[in-house]
Amino acid sequence: MTTPKSTKTTTTATKTTRTPAAKRSLKPRPAKPANEVPVLSAEEMAKAFELSKGSTSIELKLSIPATGHRATIKRLKLDPVEAQPRQAFFFDTPNLDLFKAGVVVRARRIQGGRGDTVVKLRPVDPKQIDPELRRSASFKIELDAMPGGFVCSASFKGACTGKEVLDMTAGKEPLSSLFSKGQRAFYKAHAPAGIDMDSLVTLGPVFLLKATHRPKDYDSDVIVEMWLYPDGSRILEVSTKCLPEETFQAIAEFKAYLARCGIELSGAQEPKTRAALEYFQAHLGE
Repeated sequence: MTTPKSTKTTTTATKTTRTPAAKRSLKPRPAKPANEVPVLSAEEMAKAFELSKGSTSIELKLSIPATGHRATIKRLKLDPVEAQPRQAFFFDTPNLDLFKAGVVVRARRIQGGRGDTVVKLRPVDPKQIDPELRRSASFKIELDAMPGGFVCSASFKGACTGKEVLDMTAGKEPLSSLFSKGQRAFYKAHAPAGIDMDSLVTLGPVFLLKATHRPKDYDSDVIVEMWLYPDGSRILEVSTKCLPEETFQAIAEFKAYLARCGIELSGAQEPKTRAALEYFQAHLGE
């Protein structure tokens, strides 16, 4: 591989303490009765607030039920022609052993020949993150919050080209060639023992459209992603980001904006990564 990886780092990975699986909060929940918005308990709110204080950023997300996709796009006044096309490839074992252990490995192709990679760990406790890792510009800690759930994750990002991603998925290069030395060390520190990165199978790609919208009546960017699967199924997610100290104000303002658009917060939430992994696991070999 000759293309330089601008985000490579020699940071030494340190084992990160993660929240026990039983405490993971970002899971699909049973559908609520119409118009009933999922809410967090006082204990969950306190936990989310504590995690937010140690996070780099906060992302507020809302997964829209399929029946509301068309209306949501119309109400947000989005121009789909302006959306950026992307392809996302995930890598795991056929039994999703990485995902079960809280590790996600992903590469993306982005319009214009660009690409990126990430090794993600979730859930995590920000207090247990190695300070040296936190100083890396390639590393971030983010709290994702959606109606009725939240999860804190640590992401080690890297850069590549779209062609490098295609060459790897075509078998011309090993998977590890896409990732920096620091990313590979982070993966080795947290992946289940005995699962070499180059032994992982490719799950995907998911084709997706991503649009950034700045409404006239809302003082933040609104991100809309539509994930499209080969069988015609879709996931539509609306999100916004804020700084940790802005969390409570941002939640109130985002809810108010969605209400003005006639978008309800009720309905089961569908995490994109989990949905993609389970879909392509079921279609391995096809």
